[in-house]
Amino acid sequence: MDIDFSRILPSIPFILEGIGITVSFALVSAILGLILGTVLAIFKISKVSYLKWFADIYTSIFRGTPLILQLVLIYFAVPQLFQYDIDKFVAGVLAFGLNSGAYISEIIRAGIQAVDKGQKEAAEALAIPYQPMMKDIILPQAIKNILPALLNEFITLTKESAIVSTIGLLDIMRRAQVVGANTFRYFEPLLIAGLVYWIIVTCLTLLGGLLERRLRRSE
Repeated sequence: MDIDFSRILPSIPFILEGIGITVSFALVSAILGLILGTVLAIFKISKVSYLKWFADIYTSIFRGTPLILQLVLIYFAVPQLFQYDIDKFVAGVLAFGLNSGAYISEIIRAGIQAVDKGQKEAAEALAIPYQPMMKDIILPQAIKNILPALLNEFITLTKESAIVSTIGLLDIMRRAQVVGANTFRYFEPLLIAGLVYWIIVTCLTLLGGLLERRLRRSE
């Protein structure tokens, strides 16, 4: 078995430099997805029919097509359609944020609908307008209930961020591929990349477990 990590040892720091890019990419995408998902979730429970239709169609499209297709469409279509050379990081964040928004909208919608109906009825009885009621009463309770699910979505984003290597963004995965191409040894750098992803995801999972336990104690 031909395995020799000594050949790629000098390149390990280069691979590890991708951690910052991967984590920041996942974080910015998650923030965009959270904002968009919240808006879509409110649309889905709205009494305005065209807002519900828009949210449902949006969710259907982004959940029904491959993420990698959405990524390459944004990266290659924007320069063609708008004559604008979009940055790799921006293209990736847009694709992942728009995709994540569809999934987060379902998480938040379920969280909102899980809030006791008495809360809404009490707010309406007190003549509290819809927007303040959602912002100050319903959404805070819903977010508390769905935080573990949102963290799981962030973990998924972190793992799936490796797809962005297909457009050349120098994340962990892409750097491992570069090292493999330069040294003609792919197994070792890819194994190291896999280990780095596993450590990141394990840390996030432990953080999620800690957060869930603290939420239980606060109830």
